[in-house]
Amino acid sequence: MDSLIDLFIHFLAVEKGLSRNTLESYQRDMVAYTSYLHEQGVTRIEESTRTHIIGYLLVLREKGRATATLSRNMASIRAFYQFLVRDKIIDKDPSIHLETPKIEKRLPKVLSVDEVERLLDSPPVNHPAGLRDKAMLELLYATGIRVSELVNLDKADVNLDMGFVKCMGKGSKERIIPLGSVAIQMVRHYLQAGRPKLVKGTGESALFLNHLGKQITRQGFWKIIKRYAAKANIRAEITPHTLRHSFATHLLENGADLRSVQEMLGHADISTTQIYTHVTRTRIKDIYAKTHPRA
Repeated sequence: MDSLIDLFIHFLAVEKGLSRNTLESYQRDMVAYTSYLHEQGVTRIEESTRTHIIGYLLVLREKGRATATLSRNMASIRAFYQFLVRDKIIDKDPSIHLETPKIEKRLPKVLSVDEVERLLDSPPVNHPAGLRDKAMLELLYATGIRVSELVNLDKADVNLDMGFVKCMGKGSKERIIPLGSVAIQMVRHYLQAGRPKLVKGTGESALFLNHLGKQITRQGFWKIIKRYAAKANIRAEITPHTLRHSFATHLLENGADLRSVQEMLGHADISTTQIYTHVTRTRIKDIYAKTHPRA
């Protein structure tokens, strides 16, 4: 079945234009699922049935996997079978009419404006790495782009004179996002005084570089943001996505319309963006409860 998984991943990459991280997620899910099928004595994919899918999801649940994990696996399995039917490798899709486990929507963690300012002011700007870190944090909060989009930026993707950044989102969809004056200033400062001291050769096009002169990784940025959150004495659990959530919430709190925020975030469906309206309502209720004399 490994060859079928390879064909499936190739299809997702070429036809759907999915990102490397998404492709890796699909591959992990399908390797785990087909391994389960082998354990059940299923040697050919056309021998698999609806019962096998249900059994696999039950095994995941017994292992304590979260509902979100079960839902993602179900989506991967369904996409796999749809591909097999499409390419006439199997006749029937056993995943049809199977319900996807309902995910309880959790409100995203959001920093206050004061916490964001403390975080963004944490990197020292007297050396190249500090300049890079400051520029990355400012750019992330200014645009709300995903961390994968941030680390994949090339120098040519940022137009400081016009004040915008171009990034490639999910499904290889390109979008243009405006940059604020502070982010423009910090990225320009980094390009003038930071990046030239980090780059090791002339061939590297990535905007943000590590100490080896190569494109910084998502894991590398994860460590950076955790370090500065601790330095800023931010007690809330923080992830690289936290600034994206904070960007969207703060825009809506200050009167931005939902469609504009959807465009900037690169959400295909506005229902995904609407989660932030729930966050703002929750925050307003908290502020009211803490400040109104008769709350």
